[in-house]
Amino acid sequence: MATDRYGHFLYEGTEEGAAHLDRAVEALLFFRPEVVEAVGDLLAADPVSPVGQAFAAYLGMLGTEPADAAVARGRFADYTAGLDRTALPPRERLHTAAAETLLAGDLRRAAGLLERLTLAYPRDALALFVGHQLDFLTGDAVRLRDRVGGALSAWDADDPHRGPLLGMYAFGLEESGHYDRAEEVGAAAVARNPQDVWAVHAVVHTYEMRGRYADGIAYLDARTGDWSGDNFLAVHNWWHYALFALEAGDTDTAMRVYDANLHNGRSAGLAMQLLDAAALLWRLHLSGIDQAPRWEALADAWTARADPPFYAFNDVHAVMSYVGAGRPAEAERLVADRQRWLERPGAGASTNDAMTAEIGLPVCRALVAHAHGDHAAAVDLLWPLRRRLHEFGGSHAQRDAVQQTLLESSLRARRHDLARALISERTGLRPDSPYNRRSQARLATAASGEGAGDRRPDGLSISNPHCS
Repeated sequence: MATDRYGHFLYEGTEEGAAHLDRAVEALLFFRPEVVEAVGDLLAADPVSPVGQAFAAYLGMLGTEPADAAVARGRFADYTAGLDRTALPPRERLHTAAAETLLAGDLRRAAGLLERLTLAYPRDALALFVGHQLDFLTGDAVRLRDRVGGALSAWDADDPHRGPLLGMYAFGLEESGHYDRAEEVGAAAVARNPQDVWAVHAVVHTYEMRGRYADGIAYLDARTGDWSGDNFLAVHNWWHYALFALEAGDTDTAMRVYDANLHNGRSAGLAMQLLDAAALLWRLHLSGIDQAPRWEALADAWTARADPPFYAFNDVHAVMSYVGAGRPAEAERLVADRQRWLERPGAGASTNDAMTAEIGLPVCRALVAHAHGDHAAAVDLLWPLRRRLHEFGGSHAQRDAVQQTLLESSLRARRHDLARALISERTGLRPDSPYNRRSQARLATAASGEGAGDRRPDGLSISNPHCS
């Protein structure tokens, strides 16, 4: 009877397949590209393994690449044709259901099925990892934390894979606002495995959220060889490095990192990488710093993808790129396409339907309004969403590009009451942020000589129930 390294019986599995599964899970936990080859070897050895087939389905979806998802759907449909699910053991049945649900586009229900699986099998590292990533993609910070936290007691202190679980837990702690504890747990994970890039990423996020930019750069500099090699997270961690430099006022360093690592002629054009590039350039765009050649190349990369509706978070960053490149017509075409998609028969079944309708499209429209100088419209679109942005995924650090857009449009629309509140909120969290200080100075200059007493933002009265 074949079992994996955690002692789980593998239905329709062989010893050879079990070895490939263990290799694939190890690579997945550490974001190593060889996970793709290992899963291929697993399916070659055990072609009807439910866990192997689910693993391949998960890989096809987690990168938010529509082409990969289409291949995964076809392969999984071939596998499940005629499959007797009642014959599957409970763990395999849950993996099969989670994979099928995820491929159908219901990310939240898939995350819930994986949580059920983890409750019964807390040492299923594949279920924990995939569930954790789905919590990230859907912006569920509490479950991002508690999914892993609830399973940790089942893992011995000396288990080799407890380390990457600690890295996952650290990220959940950080996104939930427990920054000191997140730094402590993330540092412990990195101490166990210096090349645990997700744990490095979690620690870096704690510095970002507390405005400790110099500490963040020093932390990444001290272990560059560990996190910047051949792994799926290297570009994103370089984005954090560039963001630290930018927030510290070192635009030259940020742009050197951008050109060398975020987007250049050798870039793979993956959605996750393009959105990092857009999120960095957009911050410069809001500051009035021209990056026309970089924007043009980035917008071309999004255009070349010609993505169908798949993940609203990606759509927002594509629109940023079109706007930044001075191509608002392309942004408007994307918005119109997504609106038509929402009006199709049967709309509303996928997680991305809700993400697009409730968050993605309003944010895209606000970016287009910003491009046309209609900052009042941008504020009206973004203000009601400012505490709901997590609903379309990403991290606090990533979504801050949208929050900065709201602040910038508030200043340009002369809605000083809103700008004052937004700057006050930001300063309370990051009192040493140069960006916050610059924004406060701009507001003081703009508001000088104006009476603030009874002034109210146009269209956003105290009685407006959407002003939240």
